Amino acid sequence: MSLNSSHAQGGVLIYSGERILIYYDGIEMTFEGPPSIVHMKGKKKGRIYLTTHRVIFNSQDHKDQMQSFSFPFLLMREVELEQPIFGANYIKGRILAEQFGNWEGEAKFKMHFTHGGAIEFGKAMLHAASLASRNRPPNPPPYYAPPGADYYAAPPPAYEPPRNSYYSWVPYDTFPTAPPAQSIYMSQAPPPYPGVDPSMMYPTPTAPMANGHDAKAQEAAASAYYDPSNQHNFYAPAANGMAPPAYHGPPPAYSEYEKKSN
Repeated sequence: MSLNSSHAQGGVLIYSGERILIYYDGIEMTFEGPPSIVHMKGKKKGRIYLTTHRVIFNSQDHKDQMQSFSFPFLLMREVELEQPIFGANYIKGRILAEQFGNWEGEAKFKMHFTHGGAIEFGKAMLHAASLASRNRPPNPPPYYAPPGADYYAAPPPAYEPPRNSYYSWVPYDTFPTAPPAQSIYMSQAPPPYPGVDPSMMYPTPTAPMANGHDAKAQEAAASAYYDPSNQHNFYAPAANGMAPPAYHGPPPAYSEYEKKSN
C-alpha cells in the first residue's frame, strides 16, 4: 500500500493500463497504523475506486494529511465483510506497506459505506483479488517508485464499463455512477503488480533491485496468495520459508459469493 501517491489535481491518479471498475462517493475510512504515521489518525471521508489492480481511497478534505491511499490486492490480509445488527455494513482488514509507499509497516483499516453497497463492493473486491493473485508471475519484477509529475488526463476506456463479458462479476447495477472525466489522471508507468485481466502483459519496468530489508519485504509481498476456500483472507508465506499450497482451476463465479454471504 502506498500513501499520497494516487491523487492529482483534486482527482485520482492511476497507472497506465489500469481500469476503474467501481466508483463510490461516500466512504468513511479509519486506520490503526504505526503511531509515527500521523496521516492515519482520525476519520477520513472521501471516494473509493475499485480498479483492475487495487483499491484507491481519495480524501474529500484537501487539507487532510492523507490525500490518497492505495491498497494493492496482493498486500491485503484478513479482509472481512462485516454486517452488524446495529449500524451500517463495512469492510475491514489489514494492509501491508508497499515498497516506496511513503510509510513502513502495516495497518488495520475499516471502510464504511454511508449510502449502502458495502457487501456488493466487498464481494467484487475479493473476486478481483482472487483473479489478480492467479495472474501473479513466478518471478515478479521489483517494485518501483509511485508515479510523480509525469501524468495526463486518462482516456475514456480507463473509467467506462468494459463492453465484454469478462467483467460480468462487477455489480454495475449497484454502482452505476462513473467518476467525473475531468478527475481521472493516468501516469506513464504500468502497475507494479498483477491485475484481474490475464491478457494484460505484466510490466517489467527498469528499476534497481532492492536489497537488505527492502528485498525481504518485496519477496514476502510477492509471495502472498489467495485461498478461494477462505475468501476473506490473503496470506503471507509461512515462517519456515516454505511456499504456500498452490491453487489451480477457474475462479469461483460471482454467484458463489452471493450464496456464501446469505
